[in-house]
Formats: sequence, structure tokens, C-alpha cells
Amino acid sequence: MIPVNKYFEGKVTSLSFSNSFGKFSVGVMVAGEYEFKTSCIEVMTLVSGKWFIQLPNETDFVPYPEGSSFEVAANESFKLKVLEDCGYLCQYK
Repeated sequence: MIPVNKYFEGKVTSLSFSNSFGKFSVGVMVAGEYEFKTSCIEVMTLVSGKWFIQLPNETDFVPYPEGSSFEVAANESFKLKVLEDCGYLCQYK
């Protein structure tokens, strides 16, 4: 069975899985603003949609276009401004 994770009152939903390439989640986010905390290194890729990212120790939100990725170190937090509903892939290292 594939685990389903829901955050922010169901506005962020993901499916978790592991394979020979590592541990991942794939999910969707409803337009809005979110803050996530990491427990390991995370590489987030925007599959479809529009979002702006505020990385740790940064003051500005930066747009990341579809297909682009960003990495956040373990035990950090980052913020997302999701401008339209989106799909993403997250790899955990």
C-alpha cells in the first residue's frame, strides 16, 4: 500500500514511495502559502504549476519555473507561495 500524507488541512497531499533510486513523494498543493521543515536533505521539483520559494536564510521569494528544482538542507525550513494549484516531486536524501 502506498502511504498518503495530508498537510495544511488537506491543501497539500502526497503519496510516498521508495525504489532503487531512493525515497520520494509526489503530490499536489492548492494555491496558498506554506512553510515546511526538513528532517533530511530534500530536493523539490515543480512538475506543473507556479510557485515562489523562500529558501533558508533568504528574505526574498524567488520564482522557480516548471521542471526546475531546489535543494534544502536537513533541519531547515523553507516557504512556498503557490500561485496556482501545482504538482511536485520531492526526493529525500
